Amino acid sequence: MLTFSLLIRYIFQTDTAGMLNVLAFTFVILNKIQPTLRLGKLLLLVVFVMRHTKWILRHWAAFIVDDVSTIIKEAVENTIGGNAYQHNKVNQWTSAVVEQCLNQLTKLAKPFKYIVTCVIMQKNGAGLHTASSCFWDNSVDGSCTVRWENKTMYCIVSIFGLGV
Repeated sequence: MLTFSLLIRYIFQTDTAGMLNVLAFTFVILNKIQPTLRLGKLLLLVVFVMRHTKWILRHWAAFIVDDVSTIIKEAVENTIGGNAYQHNKVNQWTSAVVEQCLNQLTKLAKPFKYIVTCVIMQKNGAGLHTASSCFWDNSVDGSCTVRWENKTMYCIVSIFGLGV
């Protein structure tokens, strides 16, 4: 039979220290919903909720490349669309793409800090080589790069999401 202290130790071995608040909140809510539950059953319900809360948070807080890629493509299409390369518009376009991406990423309401870069280059036969390297937690953090082009230019947008 599980004792209260073993149960608490089991919860905190796998969860972060901040889960103490979640534990207390869950305990209070479950006690209000079903005040006649015995302590043992109530604690088992708390553990069940905690386990699923951890799973939901882990998947909710993931950097999903497909979602970010869609955001980038929409921002570039909305900003540049079918325009031909114009040197005097490049600063305006890059700023608009970056701002649109950040606005859409913020609307996702995920616990990330974002870094967004945008390069627009005229198609004239010149080469462009880029590289990036990151030291981070692969289970949470992520990156997405999209290359978009039309007849006159390339647009390369990279987004890095760093979990907070």
